[in-house]
Amino acid sequence: MKDIRPLKQFAFIALLEGISTVVLFFIAMPLKYLAGIENAVKYPGWVHGLLFVAYIGMLINVSVKYNWPLKRVLTYLIASIVPLMPFWIEKSLRKEIKESESI
Repeated sequence: MKDIRPLKQFAFIALLEGISTVVLFFIAMPLKYLAGIENAVKYPGWVHGLLFVAYIGMLINVSVKYNWPLKRVLTYLIASIVPLMPFWIEKSLRKEIKESESI
């Protein structure tokens, strides 16, 4: 049985990155641009950036560890820059984790 901890970690980072995108785009940015609260994006933007870097790092880590095909890596990379797609990635990874655990 393969070690699935890195997949679990990557799924968690994808979930957090997706949540940070929602907070940034749908709460912080409207507060800044519609309500005039200039600092509304400062901390959510910083957290989102940090999680994005963690996501890319984890993507590299798991793609090497599990020898993922380039197509999958590129799909996950592109999905990381499309709002709300990290939720799809997290769901896909959770399914893969569940299948691995049932073997």
